[in-house]
Amino acid sequence: MKTMVTRRGFAKLTAMATTMAALGATRAMAAALAKPTGKVILTVSGLISNTNNGDKAEFDMPMLEALGTISFTTKTPWYKDPVTFTGVPMDKLLEAVGGKGTSLTVTALNDYATDIPVEDFKNQPVILATKRDGNYMPVRDKGPLFIVYNYDSKPELQHQRFYSRSVWQVARMVVK
Repeated sequence: MKTMVTRRGFAKLTAMATTMAALGATRAMAAALAKPTGKVILTVSGLISNTNNGDKAEFDMPMLEALGTISFTTKTPWYKDPVTFTGVPMDKLLEAVGGKGTSLTVTALNDYATDIPVEDFKNQPVILATKRDGNYMPVRDKGPLFIVYNYDSKPELQHQRFYSRSVWQVARMVVK
């Protein structure tokens, strides 16, 4: 028995092959999350598909910064003068770990925790800051990682709701 493939059938087969190749590339990307070689400063777990230590993604500072950084200057309630923060956009971090949830529980070194809607990262300029005014932040001064919104970019960001989501001394994140 001879099998014939029509143009429409061929197009469907081609689309399926493209989808399978993309899935294979996604799986390869998941396997491509390197292991940290330096001190682990961030652990991400939960609804993620890209890991490097069991069901978690661990990052050292060079790994985080390799995701790409941006900077902005903004006033904050914690510093007298405007501050320039540099860090990884939160949407890029979630993309790197294959985050699929709708919220993120962020926990600091002192166990302070808060939930942040993932939607914030799509609608607001939010970074995981690694530097303040060009310098790495020590633990004693809100480092080494600090979730910061560009509060000056929109008046509605100058509100306690967003200030309370700005966790400093970030250690862990759970995607939910």
